[in-house]
Amino acid sequence: MVKILAVANQKGGVGKTTTSVNLAASLAAADRRVLLIDLDPQGNATTGSGINKSELTKTVYHVLLEQQGLADVRITAPQGNYDVIPANRELAGAEVELVDEEHREQRLKRALHDVIEQYDYVLIDCPPALSLLTINGLVAASSVMIPMQCEYYALEGLSDLVNTVKKVRANLNPELEIEGLLRTMFDPRNALAQQVSDQLQRHFGDKVYSTVIPRNIRLAEAPSYGTPVMYHDRASKGALAYVALAGEFLQRREGAPVPV
Repeated sequence: MVKILAVANQKGGVGKTTTSVNLAASLAAADRRVLLIDLDPQGNATTGSGINKSELTKTVYHVLLEQQGLADVRITAPQGNYDVIPANRELAGAEVELVDEEHREQRLKRALHDVIEQYDYVLIDCPPALSLLTINGLVAASSVMIPMQCEYYALEGLSDLVNTVKKVRANLNPELEIEGLLRTMFDPRNALAQQVSDQLQRHFGDKVYSTVIPRNIRLAEAPSYGTPVMYHDRASKGALAYVALAGEFLQRREGAPVPV
């Protein structure tokens, strides 16, 4: 059964898009059929997958307005062997245009029905805000992965996001659950980072992934080359960390260690 995973955090700059792109590439490298949906008007998951967003004539914006189907919009990433539903700045207008529409929070979920059987995993890169776009992602998803830095303000943001997940589950999507918390941009030499990490593990237990994503220059460089980090420098610490995350994710979902 297909797994639909929203990658969400209303705080920007926490590695959300980096996680979406590199987890998609790592799952595809493990021979899983993967669809990555860019729900962020910045379109960073689109460009990070090697797609020129300025040249697009059909995007997720047209899907949400029910002008195109997902199958008509998707593009296979030049490197990575996964499909992308791209986005650009045009998407920012979708919330205004949908404001008076009925069931506007279910547009993405309905659109997925036509292609869902073609994939093993669907990843949704949500924007860094608790907006209608994010709600569409949470309504369509079966679970949420939360990338976060181990810093004080991140804990406050996490509390807000957990409350939002509970509200969506109560009112719009009773199946929604927290898949896991991913520690990103982690520096083990930072005492505060270690303290916040310990707090997360005490409070959320096995919901916190064992895999930790380090600060890594190759990981930061890869988007400027329009490629997942495993195709930029497979031996880098960032690439190895996301390959490890994919392995841990698949082990949780499929019940056995999976080579990637």
